[in-house]
Amino acid sequence: MDTNRHERTCELERSTVEGIGLGGPASRFLRLIRFSHTVFALPFALGALVVAANGWPSLRTLLLVLVCMVFARTGAMLFNRLVDWSLDQRNPRTASRHLLISKFAASLLLVLSSAGFVLAAAAINRLTFILAPVALFVIFFYSVTKRFTSATHFFLGLALAVAPIGAWIAQSGRIDVAPLVLAAGVICWVAGFDLIYATQDYDFDRREGIRSLVVKLGIVRSLRLAQLLHLITFVALIAFGLVARLGPLYYWSMPLIAVALVYEHKIDKLNVAGINRAFFQSNVFVSAVFLVAVCADRLIR
Repeated sequence: MDTNRHERTCELERSTVEGIGLGGPASRFLRLIRFSHTVFALPFALGALVVAANGWPSLRTLLLVLVCMVFARTGAMLFNRLVDWSLDQRNPRTASRHLLISKFAASLLLVLSSAGFVLAAAAINRLTFILAPVALFVIFFYSVTKRFTSATHFFLGLALAVAPIGAWIAQSGRIDVAPLVLAAGVICWVAGFDLIYATQDYDFDRREGIRSLVVKLGIVRSLRLAQLLHLITFVALIAFGLVARLGPLYYWSMPLIAVALVYEHKIDKLNVAGINRAFFQSNVFVSAVFLVAVCADRLIR
């Protein structure tokens, strides 16, 4: 049985190498850090920025927030890949990641992206500079939580929730209640869809002794918890509108977000393609609708 598994892994690596040969170094790097997943946290950061500015932020602030987002997420993904380098090689779903770039290159890029984040934060205001190391610690810490707690999904949510709080501070120079409410919603939203995504690794995580709520609770109860978390997300988004004093244009988007969240839980979770549709289509839609609604409320007078 082990021999068959090894042969399948080798075949997977050979096919991946062939695929990698079709792309350049930049393409392989973007695949390693899952750059396309930036669309999950970015809309919430930009939405918080627009609300804090009560309209368009300055071009300088907008660009610096975008730079911080790119550097922070790149650093977080590289740290995750380095921490899980050997673990990913044993997981059939991630066995080819180490073939994309060398470990030395990943380490060097981690240092550069972390430094870039701190420098960009320093250029915004004093508070963002002071909190930059704290933000890096939070987003890096997620990668090691699976080794001592089953609540790792919530730490991932916390890592993404840093984005709207940071964007708000970048514009206002202070921490308010509104971004904290939005951050709570983001934590529950991310933890919910990460529970769905983690069902793919149930057998591997259980075999490797990796801590996960999916392993601890089982797939069925984990999916029920994900439903509850997304219900809390919906309530938090409404509460954010109330605290931030958003208008009807924002609330009219709530039914669309509710439909997307319900759709995410109607997809067959035993089907890998279904999980990917839930993970990408539904969640990209949720974050995009949120951003459009906030911009419509603050920019259309």
